[in-house]
Amino acid sequence: MKWKRYTTVMLAASMSIGTVACSGSDNDKGSSAQPSASAGANASPSEAPKKYKITALDYRYGNPPPSSSQGLTMINERFNVDYQVTFVTNTAYDEKINAVFASGEIPDMVGFMAADLKNRYSKFAKQNAFLPLDDYIKQYPTLQAVPDFIWDALRVNGKIYAIPQYAPKYQVVLMVRKDWLDKLNLKPPTNYQELKEVAIAFTKNDPDGNGKNDTYGIAIGQDINPNLNMGPYWDPDAWYHKNDKGDLIPGIIGPGRKEIVQMLADLNKEGAITKDYATLNWADTNKEFYSGKAGIFIATPRGMSQDYMNGLLKIHPNAQFIHLEPFVDAYGNKGLTSAAGFNGLTVLSAKLANEPDKVKRILDMIDFGRKFYKESEKNDKNPDFDWWSGKVGVAYDMKDGVAVNRENWANDGLAPSTYFVDNAAWPPEDGDIDYSLTYQTKPLSDLVKAIQNMYKTTKLYANPVNSAESKTDIEKGAELRKYVMNEQVKMIAGNRPVSDWDKLVQEYLDKGGAKIIEEYNAQFKNKDTKALFK
Repeated sequence: MKWKRYTTVMLAASMSIGTVACSGSDNDKGSSAQPSASAGANASPSEAPKKYKITALDYRYGNPPPSSSQGLTMINERFNVDYQVTFVTNTAYDEKINAVFASGEIPDMVGFMAADLKNRYSKFAKQNAFLPLDDYIKQYPTLQAVPDFIWDALRVNGKIYAIPQYAPKYQVVLMVRKDWLDKLNLKPPTNYQELKEVAIAFTKNDPDGNGKNDTYGIAIGQDINPNLNMGPYWDPDAWYHKNDKGDLIPGIIGPGRKEIVQMLADLNKEGAITKDYATLNWADTNKEFYSGKAGIFIATPRGMSQDYMNGLLKIHPNAQFIHLEPFVDAYGNKGLTSAAGFNGLTVLSAKLANEPDKVKRILDMIDFGRKFYKESEKNDKNPDFDWWSGKVGVAYDMKDGVAVNRENWANDGLAPSTYFVDNAAWPPEDGDIDYSLTYQTKPLSDLVKAIQNMYKTTKLYANPVNSAESKTDIEKGAELRKYVMNEQVKMIAGNRPVSDWDKLVQEYLDKGGAKIIEEYNAQFKNKDTKALFK
């Protein structure tokens, strides 16, 4: 699951889980760093603040907003700038950003994806392409709200060159059709053996009661997505297990991953997982669950698709859903892996170093874009929220006390929020955002509410690899992971025995994995995994 940038700010949670990242709209705590409205509007020409041309480059997952609109005009007037932002669709962003940096003409602001943290961000920061931001953090409330462990993850040679975009620490958990469990008199699984038994029952015992053999257990797609982890023990991306030397190793070669691969291999023989899982893309994997075929999938508070859920409820109007609690692992621990706590990154060009007033104007904009509003503050009586949302009666309407975007608000660029590089508010705590309120479909809202409540009492594992860097991982990690993933897909299909697991681990080590483990462990300050549950 990858986190993502949104063009929405209010009732927007309409993205599928796989694109969460995916993965919505957020808020943050009240900011006192709000820029003065219409900077210089009432000052004489000699007193008026200088108007700056500010350029930006960013990506969007949907269609980019228009380059001329009410939203842009409002930004220009409020901040006294000539704001020229270029949005590129995410699929073309790699090529665009490489071309821009190769030209040396770097915009004032650039948005990076979270996946760039350990490659392009680190690489360009070391080349002094970005402005160090350490001295500005204490000047802006929404920057002060960022936890130290996240700032530490952004340091390159000791300096901070990026502002993180908020994302909750929530990961995904398994979601099960409760009406199917009830129909077959089954209890929610508490471990993988029970999960396997439920998946087989969903496949063979007609849980929807239509008399047809048209259901199965777990919906998965290519690259074993979702990874089905119910704790760091089984998380392929968590560094939780240790080797004989006491070094932490990546979960993708750990015993928990082997347990899941073995389970999926067993289920594949029973026809209890998606048949063409090896090639199925994420959108089609979602359809396997939301078309009523499969009974087990994933859910998370932010980024669920209301449209998908509505589609399923049209097919099965009485469908009910529950999430599973984290499983107790072989070490006696119970919890979930914490997400990194941020999504994309915003960097400023190093060429701004000699323009401190312009830097301040840019940071004023960024800080405002990250401002958090409580639910009670999201209305037309709040001038900042009203402006941010494009004005009531123009870009949104108040319906039953809730701000609802008009259909054309995004396509026509009616709201300033659409144009901010970082438009995700940074809340004081993850729990300060009630994502259940963003869904109007009650079964989905209830599910999300239940997951949020679970997180209030669930310990989260702080994955140590998030704040470390490995040169070898940057150079070879993606290719090596792909190799291991492909071999595990073969194991599930029965084309390579799971009994080859130790051989596969050795292949990983020989192809560069041993060096990656060595480099990361040299940086880990704490290898007490139990203590890393917070």
